[in-house]
Amino acid sequence: MCVRDGRTSIDGVKTYLSVPMAVVVSAVLWLFGTGLHPYPGLVVLAPVPVLLIASRVPGRIAFAAALVSWLGGAVPFVLYFSGTLEQPWLPTILLLGITATTYASLILLTGTLIRHGRPGAAVLALPAGWVLMEFLLAAIGPFGAWWSLAYTQAEVLPLIQIAAVTGRLGIVFVILLVPAAIAVLIDPHVPRRMRIRCASGTCAVMVAVVGYGLWQLSAPAERGSVAVALVAVSQPEDFVPVDTVEGRDMVVRVVAEVERLTDRGARVVVLPEKAWRAEESTLSDLAVPLTEVARRRGVNIIAGLVLTRGETSVSAAIDFPSGLVYAKNHLVAGWEDELTEGTERAVLPGTGWAMAVCFDLDFPDLVRANRNQGASLLLVPALDFRVDRWLHSRMAVLRGVESGVSVARSPQMGDLVLSDDWGRILATASADVTRTVSVLAIVPEPTHPTVYARFGEWFVAVAILLLAHVVLSAVRSRAGLRASAGRRRAQPGIRTGGMTHIIDRGCRKVSGIGVQ
Repeated sequence: MCVRDGRTSIDGVKTYLSVPMAVVVSAVLWLFGTGLHPYPGLVVLAPVPVLLIASRVPGRIAFAAALVSWLGGAVPFVLYFSGTLEQPWLPTILLLGITATTYASLILLTGTLIRHGRPGAAVLALPAGWVLMEFLLAAIGPFGAWWSLAYTQAEVLPLIQIAAVTGRLGIVFVILLVPAAIAVLIDPHVPRRMRIRCASGTCAVMVAVVGYGLWQLSAPAERGSVAVALVAVSQPEDFVPVDTVEGRDMVVRVVAEVERLTDRGARVVVLPEKAWRAEESTLSDLAVPLTEVARRRGVNIIAGLVLTRGETSVSAAIDFPSGLVYAKNHLVAGWEDELTEGTERAVLPGTGWAMAVCFDLDFPDLVRANRNQGASLLLVPALDFRVDRWLHSRMAVLRGVESGVSVARSPQMGDLVLSDDWGRILATASADVTRTVSVLAIVPEPTHPTVYARFGEWFVAVAILLLAHVVLSAVRSRAGLRASAGRRRAQPGIRTGGMTHIIDRGCRKVSGIGVQ
């Protein structure tokens, strides 16, 4: 009896020594598995180290370990929000605080359920809870769906096809289901029968998701196509007034690029966001030459500029030759406070081509609305901040998969990307204001909206039901433990005092001096 207590003490020390190691390993995996250019496989492994200790240490230790590991991995986002985007510290702290606290709470809940013999509920706690948190952040916060683990998998094509059914939240669920299942399978206290059941359920989900993705990618598609070009000409970093020497020179060089690309077959040319500044009185300096070349060459040119009419300025995308103006619907706080948000959609006459601008594509509802109005291709002038070139472009790619549209996104300081509705990159190049860059590709025009485009965020209801099951399991396990403790106290041999108490004290003293 005393020997067993001594071994238990040593095992306890080993467990506590493993906590710092778990925190460090998990933080490193989060650091490289998320961020502005993540390695997709690492995010699946990132929660595993803290999940493995969560069922073996007290709750406060598990919570703290998860909290610190998440915050350690989120360092690049702090620098990005506060430095690159120049956001106030309060929104940054709130965003990181909410995500870190949610993550730590779900890790704690998972460990508690494993310890209390509820492995099935433990597997669901982390993915279901995180899906609900991401949904609420997108619905309430100012950044739309910018914050999501789904984008880490943007280049894993068989996996991201599920977004056409569930949206990004289905990808998130799968990402976090795997580490939770691993934790249950490795925990020695989980009965073999329960391990097999949890492994079978997780494998069934993964086979269904990947199988659907492979089928989707291999299925023949009957749809039209159009040759689309993206162009970013060299220019000053500040938005150039169109009626200046620099502004007119940019127009001349754009016309030359349009001529060259139409010779190669382009029928649509998309330019970056805010390439020029123009007022009603100076807009003709841009409109006249672009309308002339568009009509003569039979091409649509989408130009991005800051357009001022009276007292109102908007970040506009204008189609030439039609002259259709789209005003950016979603503005970046702090960077675009002087601009006015638009409220209307814009589909080019006689086509299924809709215009959007940069940050608009961080909001899935806008893309869904365009798709349900018949759009099959999004033409998107954009800006970006160099460091986020990969992440922000892949967010747009995933929007296309969700709603079933192709995306033509042309930033000043990011990745020019042409992608189809399956998330395949058809053409890409890194743009910068110091040089002129262009890409051209044949882009498909999908014919039907996806399940997600039609029904929206229905998957969050599934997550809520699963989370309700998890919470109910936790409540029942706690009630069961209380009842069991009451029965033990009622047994004669387990009362304080008497010979049992004397033996227990003796064993604690012996084990305390190192007898094994």
